[in-house]
Amino acid sequence: MMIAALTNKEKETGKPIDKQDAYKVFQSMLRKSDDAVNQYQKAKRLDLAQKEMAEMNIIQEFLPKQLSEEEVRTEAQKVIAEVGAENMKSMGQVMRVLTKKLAGKAPGGVISKIVKEELSK
Repeated sequence: MMIAALTNKEKETGKPIDKQDAYKVFQSMLRKSDDAVNQYQKAKRLDLAQKEMAEMNIIQEFLPKQLSEEEVRTEAQKVIAEVGAENMKSMGQVMRVLTKKLAGKAPGGVISKIVKEELSK
């Protein structure tokens, strides 16, 4: 399943997959699996939810250790200081640097949420 996802991404982009691209593919797979688990639990299909969670555990083994929100916040503060960001207009610039720096270590949604919070202060 993971090899197929990487192969599809490679065909889609027309170039070999590097480590950061692989992390993005695996993060995307985790998001989809998490959504599926929620749907299965709502439908009271615990057998399918457990199967999906087992697959998620396997995918997570191929990702670097995930950072806590506090660790992401610390990194975000460093990048904000580095680029001199002072308001939400600089969010794109901060996100570009931070997503490369934290590739595979934190989901994009978490990074974005924390950057918004920090730039809104």
